[in-house]
Amino acid sequence: MKKKLHSFLGTGVFVGLLLSWQTSFSQSLSFGNPGLEIGLNVAPMNFLGDVGGNYGEGKRFLKDNNFEFFRLMKGVYATAHLSPAFGIRVAVNVGRLEGHDSVINGKGGLEEARRARDLGFRSNLLEAYGAIEFYPTVFFEDDPSDVWHKFRPYGVIGAGIFKFNPQAEYINPATKAKTWVDLKPLRTEGQGMAEYPDRKEYKLTETLIPVGIGFKYYVNERFHVGFEVMHRVTFTDYIDDVSTNYIDPALFANYLPANQVAVAYQMSDRQNFFQSNTRPGFTRREGDQRGNPKQNDSFFSAGIKLGWRVGSLLDKASLRQTRCPVW
Repeated sequence: MKKKLHSFLGTGVFVGLLLSWQTSFSQSLSFGNPGLEIGLNVAPMNFLGDVGGNYGEGKRFLKDNNFEFFRLMKGVYATAHLSPAFGIRVAVNVGRLEGHDSVINGKGGLEEARRARDLGFRSNLLEAYGAIEFYPTVFFEDDPSDVWHKFRPYGVIGAGIFKFNPQAEYINPATKAKTWVDLKPLRTEGQGMAEYPDRKEYKLTETLIPVGIGFKYYVNERFHVGFEVMHRVTFTDYIDDVSTNYIDPALFANYLPANQVAVAYQMSDRQNFFQSNTRPGFTRREGDQRGNPKQNDSFFSAGIKLGWRVGSLLDKASLRQTRCPVW
């Protein structure tokens, strides 16, 4: 009898602890104070691709940033906070990407080939994406629904689309007049030409995966300021119209209107037109490397976010009726 009593008491203590843990855990994951947040995003944005960079072999991210080409991105977003720990964001941003070989700091190494190439581009950008926000520190807060003067770091990952259109500055060799021209129609790397069947014409609307981290500081229950770094993984290598090898420039006459042939010839390899950028030993031939097809282009932003909570997604009566499942 005593053994059964001990067993019964032990089971009761275990169940009590389990229910206590379940209740606490359920409250930490409960809706708490759900709401709809809207905000503004203002951030410098920079391009990472085949054009531009720094000395040595071309690399990714910080090493090959050209800070003079940071361009301001502006946008709006809305986040539905389904719980203090999770939110679903939709965002739309506009900006411009830019890069130029002429800014490379030459030191006599591998960067000289890119500097002599002297390519450059600019592209307006429109992006839209959806993402999940995750706030890990709410699990350590006594009252996650209370945001007054709280500091909250978060991570974000999602998926979206973006539109771009690379352009470059054509310089008339005779008059020196400068004109910005669209690069895609010029087929600078033989896109769509029968002689290069593996080079398909690229699209100007592509997919991306935004990945980032940030933090928010709630000035009061409605308003917060924050800072966010967001990197965009893309699935194209043609944001800057540079990806693979040089083609035979004589083919431009077979595929382009007469008024575009000279433009395409210059846009494909500018070193023959500007002697100040030419370096001995960099004569271009068909098949020579123009870009790096093994790495897609990307871009990132780092800037300020301002947000306002504009209301609750669920009324208080619904919240009071919401209960977590019991064991």
